Amino acid sequence: MALAVTSSSSTAVSNSSFPRFSSSSEPKALQFGSFSILDKPRVVSGALNLSQRHSLVKPVRAEPQRKDSTVPLAATTVASEVDEKQELHYEQLASDLENASPLEIMDKALEQFGNDIAIAFSGAEDVALIEYAHMTGRPFRVFSLDTGRLNPETYRLFDAVETRYNIHIEYMFPDAVEVQALVRTKGLFSFYEDGHQECCRVRKVRPLRRALKGLRAWITGQRKDQSPGTRSEVPVVQVDPVFEGLDGGIGSLVKWNPVANVKGHDIWNFLRTMNVPVNALHSQGYVSIGCEPCTRPVLPGQHEREGRWWWEDAKAKECGLHKGNIKQEDAAQLSGNGKGTTDANATVADIFNSQSVVSLSRTGIENLVKLENRKEPWLVVLYAPWCPFCQAMEESYVDLAEKLEGSGIKVGKFRADGEHKDFAKQQLELGSFPTILFFPKHSSRPIKYPSEKRDVDSLLAFVNALR
Repeated sequence: MALAVTSSSSTAVSNSSFPRFSSSSEPKALQFGSFSILDKPRVVSGALNLSQRHSLVKPVRAEPQRKDSTVPLAATTVASEVDEKQELHYEQLASDLENASPLEIMDKALEQFGNDIAIAFSGAEDVALIEYAHMTGRPFRVFSLDTGRLNPETYRLFDAVETRYNIHIEYMFPDAVEVQALVRTKGLFSFYEDGHQECCRVRKVRPLRRALKGLRAWITGQRKDQSPGTRSEVPVVQVDPVFEGLDGGIGSLVKWNPVANVKGHDIWNFLRTMNVPVNALHSQGYVSIGCEPCTRPVLPGQHEREGRWWWEDAKAKECGLHKGNIKQEDAAQLSGNGKGTTDANATVADIFNSQSVVSLSRTGIENLVKLENRKEPWLVVLYAPWCPFCQAMEESYVDLAEKLEGSGIKVGKFRADGEHKDFAKQQLELGSFPTILFFPKHSSRPIKYPSEKRDVDSLLAFVNALR
């Protein structure tokens, strides 16, 4: 898909980079890839119409100009104390709102920040955020990051949302020069070889940073259950630990997460009940939706984030937009540096706990590899208990083990992170967690399960084909 940009450098991102709202009734077409989205004058939800509100609101992408000056040490100290008080204030507010509904949290956010707050909309379930904002009856703003590599279905969703809610999404685009340099130097699909972080930084993180420079707060669709390894302690409101707001400096931006405590299935029940537009890709098995080259449907037994950057290990399933919500101990767990089990890893509850699943030690798995004439075949999962994708298949794997009891096939598990990771990579073909191996009865070489379908029927079909 062609990259849609409006300027050739980040410094050129100015008022002219965003759609102007005129009184003309003649629609203008914005070109996205192979089809157009009509730029129609619309009226925003709430008391002000959009053109009136636009004159009152600082552009979402504005980077404020600040005069260079020498700040006295005393003033710096006072500012630091203010930041600490602000952080404590929002920690208390997060505690007070912990059991509040998403609607109540959204209303509080819009009430406190008015025109200086905006909803970050990436499609998918983020429609729920806009529906909650609409239900408050307050004016609200919406911005979105157009990476230039989104699915056509995502662009169509954007247009449907604008139409339903009578709003105009404020699009942020990556810097054309940076994208050009990346593609010319490393090609269109370099992220398949060296990881997605560099591409995400150019196409998502930096445009987001520019957008947030024009705000004092933003609203996201983060949920704790989206990625148990990295988002398990997302608060409903916090001082953003990474990005800067309108006033500049860490602590100048507040981040609201109204659906942090809501389960994914509850979000979908809400969307169906309200009959709002959703991304057509959801009906094709997509759950978490990002850029087209980096997103695919989720298979049975997989966690929803496994549809993103599927060629990478669990440690890389974040793009950088919410890295401030990754706990330090989570980072240690996800590093997979092979230097031994950290204290953080040691405290994670083990998984696949069942009398039907044999827990293999390092010596046990080594002996299993060495045996050329086994008395019975083995099915073994190489796992890490902190891995959300291992957690997602726990139920199906345990069910399979119970079904195979008495069949002559042993079902086992081997924890292959920490100090065992290098061994597992070299001797057991570990690529990412989880890896499933079948050790035949009369062969020394294990057979790696080739599919990412981890439901009971798929795993059983694999075993029956080899037993």
